[in-house]
Amino acid sequence: MYDLLGTMRVVEASSFVAAPSAGLYLSQMGAEVIRIDQIGGGPDFKRWPLADNGASFYWEGLNKGKKSVALDLGNPEGRDLLAALITANGKEGGHFLTNFPVVGFLAHDKLAERRADLVTVRVMGKADGGPAFDYTVNCALGIPQITGPGPAPANHVLPAWDLLTGAYAAFAMLAGSRNRAAAGEGGEIRIPLADVGIATVANLGMLAEVQFSGADRERFGNDVYGVFGRDFVTRDGARLMIMAITPRQWSGLLKVLRITGDVARIEAELDVSFTSDEGLRFTHRNRLTPLVAAAVAQRDAGELSKQLDDAGCSWGPYKSMSEAIRDPQLVTENPVFAQIEQVSGFSYPVPGAMATLAGIDRRAPVRAPRLGEHTDDVFSNVLGLGSGSIGRLHDQGIIG
Repeated sequence: MYDLLGTMRVVEASSFVAAPSAGLYLSQMGAEVIRIDQIGGGPDFKRWPLADNGASFYWEGLNKGKKSVALDLGNPEGRDLLAALITANGKEGGHFLTNFPVVGFLAHDKLAERRADLVTVRVMGKADGGPAFDYTVNCALGIPQITGPGPAPANHVLPAWDLLTGAYAAFAMLAGSRNRAAAGEGGEIRIPLADVGIATVANLGMLAEVQFSGADRERFGNDVYGVFGRDFVTRDGARLMIMAITPRQWSGLLKVLRITGDVARIEAELDVSFTSDEGLRFTHRNRLTPLVAAAVAQRDAGELSKQLDDAGCSWGPYKSMSEAIRDPQLVTENPVFAQIEQVSGFSYPVPGAMATLAGIDRRAPVRAPRLGEHTDDVFSNVLGLGSGSIGRLHDQGIIG
């Protein structure tokens, strides 16, 4: 946790991954993120994985460090209170993050009638307002059709487009806020999940590749497209991912495995230079992979990993998540993590900000809020409501 965003106040009305992760990143950099929760919890409040007591590890992971205000959003007064929080006065307020529909009571134009310089970042499924999730976007991009061994498409497990959209939404919020500070103008920034997916694929050159070649890319299994890289098994049964992209990594790998002469003979036979052209290593991987595989199979993982490190090679071990959580570099001795008790009542390693700021002390991550934990404080401090008004709202079930 850092304090880079000062007194910036963001009201978040969202669920699932993309928008909540944007609020998480803003909170970890110091923004006051006020999460609006339906009384009793929203559609992702009990999403798996769950603790034995029914608490969602998923929900508390994405909502660390935020404040929670519980409202009955089916009640007109509850909706009006939310609009009042979003548009409350204050130089650092007026930032709204949501994945609610474009139309309705949280439409930007309606809210801007109450605060003209409001900055709204709206995460959407599709640009036309239609619904979409990470997996329904991914299947339409062609990625599952070039993933895995085939012939059936292979869905990914990591919600990559959600996470990219969340990071982009946090960036867009800061860009919108900066523009407001310079020009005095607010506005709505819409970020469709589908646009993030297809734009990212295009940014990687994959759409141009298809148009140029006239055909979809074939599946390559565990081989990394365009370079030399795949999994290999050591003598003691460890599986390592080994890559060689730069000339130094390639020459270092050959030296460690003692196959420089064998590779030189293939180069002479084919009249190519694998050192100068990483693409040729991929093109001729069927000649190179057996050499590397045989050499790796003659070494134990401990010995080989040290030699690869000493030679500046790029590699990584395959681990299960149960192994990763015990890894000193990844978790147990990683300053990004701290052992804290979460709202579920369970204590486990929890990450703070993923960035490391040189010369600035890293603060420990803050647990996720309990539903409605900050309701009274927020309405008192942001809207100036007195105890009598807050008590009435509680009694009427409008806030919780």
